[in-house]
Amino acid sequence: MFKATQLRPGMIIVHEGDLYTVHSVDHRTPGNKRGAMATRMRSLRTGSTRDHRFRAEDFIERAVLDDIEFEFLYHEGDDYHFMNTESFEQISVGADVLGDAVYYMIPNTVVKLEFYEGKPMGALVPDTVDLTVVDTEPTVQKATASAVMKPAKLETGLTINVPPFINNGDKVKVDTSEARYVQRAQ
Repeated sequence: MFKATQLRPGMIIVHEGDLYTVHSVDHRTPGNKRGAMATRMRSLRTGSTRDHRFRAEDFIERAVLDDIEFEFLYHEGDDYHFMNTESFEQISVGADVLGDAVYYMIPNTVVKLEFYEGKPMGALVPDTVDLTVVDTEPTVQKATASAVMKPAKLETGLTINVPPFINNGDKVKVDTSEARYVQRAQ
C-alpha cells in the first residue's frame, strides 16, 4: 500500500478488485481545497480506459509484480524493444502496454519492466530524464528566468513548458511524474 501522491505513469495497481495500468497522473490542488491525483487508467482485464480521481490521502494497493531491469534499445512503429540487463534476452513490448512511459525513453535508458504471470504489464521509468528539445520558439532578446513559459517539443514527442532561455538542441531535465521542466541538463 502507498499514498496516492506516489502514483506514477506505468504503475500497475489493484483498484476495485481489478488490475489497472496507470497511464497518466496529474496532481491537482484547486485553491484552498484538498489535493487530488487525477489519473487515467487502463484495465488489464477488459482493456477499457477510465479516469479516476484519488484523494491525496488515499492509500492504493500496488499489484505484486516481478520488476526486471531492462535497457531500452529502440522502437519500431508501436513496438518497443528491450534487452534484459542480466541475461541479455531481448523482448518487444507494445506502446499500449507502456502508456505514457514511452515519452521518457530514449535508447540506452534503463527501466524496470513489470511482469504479471510472465506477461509484461508496464514500465517504471526513472524519476527524471534528460531529453533534447527539438522544436520551440526562438529566444527573445533580453529574456530572463521569469514565470513566463513557452511550449517545447522534445525528442520523444512529449511537449512541455520551458523557460524562455531554452532553445532548440538544448538538453533539459524532465520530471517523469508530472511531465514538467526541472532544469537545463549538462
